[in-house]
Amino acid sequence: MSDYAVVNPATGETLATYPTISDDALETVVAQADAAYRTWRDVPVAERAAKIRRVAELHRERRDELAAIIVREMGKPLAAAEGEVDFAADITEYYADHAEKITGDTPIDIDGDGTAVIRRTPLGVLLGIMPWNFPYYQVARFAAPNIVIGNTILLKHAPQCPESSAAIAQMYADAGLEGVYANIYATNDQAARIIEDKRIQGVSVTGSERAGSAVAEIAGRNLKKVALELGGSDPFILLSTDDLDGAVSAAVEARLDNTGQSCNAAKRFIVAEGLYDAFLEKFVAAMAGAKVGDPFADDTVLGPLSSLTAAERLQEQVDRAVAQGATLAAGGTRDGAYFPGTVLTDVTSEMDAYREEFFGPVGVVYKVAGEDEAVAVANDTPFGLGSYIFTTDEEQAARIADKIDAGMVYVNLVLADEPGLPFGGVKRSGTSREMGLLAADEFVNKKLIRIGA
Repeated sequence: MSDYAVVNPATGETLATYPTISDDALETVVAQADAAYRTWRDVPVAERAAKIRRVAELHRERRDELAAIIVREMGKPLAAAEGEVDFAADITEYYADHAEKITGDTPIDIDGDGTAVIRRTPLGVLLGIMPWNFPYYQVARFAAPNIVIGNTILLKHAPQCPESSAAIAQMYADAGLEGVYANIYATNDQAARIIEDKRIQGVSVTGSERAGSAVAEIAGRNLKKVALELGGSDPFILLSTDDLDGAVSAAVEARLDNTGQSCNAAKRFIVAEGLYDAFLEKFVAAMAGAKVGDPFADDTVLGPLSSLTAAERLQEQVDRAVAQGATLAAGGTRDGAYFPGTVLTDVTSEMDAYREEFFGPVGVVYKVAGEDEAVAVANDTPFGLGSYIFTTDEEQAARIADKIDAGMVYVNLVLADEPGLPFGGVKRSGTSREMGLLAADEFVNKKLIRIGA
């Protein structure tokens, strides 16, 4: 049986299976992508942008269909699925709007006569390896800027997202980009061979540390550019507030977005001791009260996790934390693939839970004496993706923002991603940036052209 299948996590029912691509068919797709690059790179930028804009329009036109697909594939609540389709459309459109800027020359001041510019030119065929948690959004932020630049794309999606990956490929084909964008149901071994292929110029992977390390190793052996977007255990620091209820609401939203299955979700809540007891009481009540249920229902906050295996893995982590001395303040017991809002306290640095990522609706709450201890706890992690600071002191916010070891810092707000804001981290959270103008510099030849007088 193929690894590519739609298994509804709400019911455990296998709804469809898709055959893995054959080696011969894969060779044909790679050759087609390479041939397409030879012509696509010379297509005028305005024409490339127009086709990408059409992809954005197709996301909006097919919104209902696309959203329903990922509810079935990975259990995302319907409202969140619709929001993801909208955001993918916005991201795609952003790169159409900024096509001239991301492909334009950058003049350089020189001492001698003549001129010098940095000209951005495409590299060639790129492989994208994408995860299941945001099936449309993750693809949009990789594919759209690179296609505008003039690269061509081979996309290996997560095995549990074959229907959404086919729907994405259909949108690109319907926009006139067949050959420029190709979906492949490839095995991991086939993906490794693609990376090794001399026609492939780079690879982008969003996923686990293990997946990123494996891809980076192959890419490194073959001297290929690699972009990594990996895990996170983002701190949410609360030092002062004029609105505790609002801070708690933001904390819950930041933890439960996408049923807690988001790499840049707030996962560790670091609270000043003067606010700790009141915050914990309200946070526990809100997490415990989050509605678990049918992902197609309007009032559902938490759908099932992406799979039964994911729920079992999260259960094992929570059970191990409690066995090592953590206190279970709410939740903690799965029902099939469903997992309730869960809160752990009394986690110490000797426990696995102190440095693990909980990929589901589990929040760990810490009490700290003040700013210095909050920063120390926040940075005491192998990850460095996002972070959240809540304080009424502007100078304090600026100090902490400078000290936090993370790729992104948000002050007094959560869930504030925009197409123009770069996304990425440091340490074991990754090596690159997606979204915003920085995304367009990942897979591009920054070519110096120096002309004499």
